[in-house]
Amino acid sequence: GAACSGFTYALTTAAQMVMAGGSRHALVIGADVMSSIIDYTDRTTCVLFGDGAGAVVVEASDDDRIGILDFENYVDGSGGDALCMPAGGSLRPASLETVDQRLHYVKQDGATVFKFAVRNTEEAARAILDRNGVKPCEIDLFVSHQANRRIILSATEKLGIPQEKVVINIERFGNTTGGTIPLALNDAVELKRLKEGDLLLVASVGA
Repeated sequence: GAACSGFTYALTTAAQMVMAGGSRHALVIGADVMSSIIDYTDRTTCVLFGDGAGAVVVEASDDDRIGILDFENYVDGSGGDALCMPAGGSLRPASLETVDQRLHYVKQDGATVFKFAVRNTEEAARAILDRNGVKPCEIDLFVSHQANRRIILSATEKLGIPQEKVVINIERFGNTTGGTIPLALNDAVELKRLKEGDLLLVASVGA
């Protein structure tokens, strides 16, 4: 239910369940069918999104060097109007009027979303790095939600993470919202850019 941030929220939940001993394994799936809510007459959105899914397994480990170190999750609803589906919920249920006005599709103010995403990606990443005493240069790989190449590179430039440590695969899949990070992780593994023991920073902004 957290759209572009769905995978990272699910990963947090799964890790907490495993750490608490409720389960030794958890499957975290990021999947979205964006084509069902995209208006293909709206060029500001239809060229950006794709359908996709990916998954990771979270499991308990006896090795103290392997694990999820920390999370930084927060909610900021101030950007809601800049990226939304105006109708179809309890506030504006489906009607002839909402269908005729094409309000059951994603609408976006690109410039506002861009600034919001860059600022929040940088702030969330910096908060978790500072809290854990990790310098940006110590990160082996940064895997961001794949919303936009310029968003990712702007945020990482502000953080001081070099481009060669950043995974970008949006040109292959588009923005698959909840699917982008597991798809990017898979690419990193297949390209041998991610190996056991690496220090990984994951970030997403959405919903």
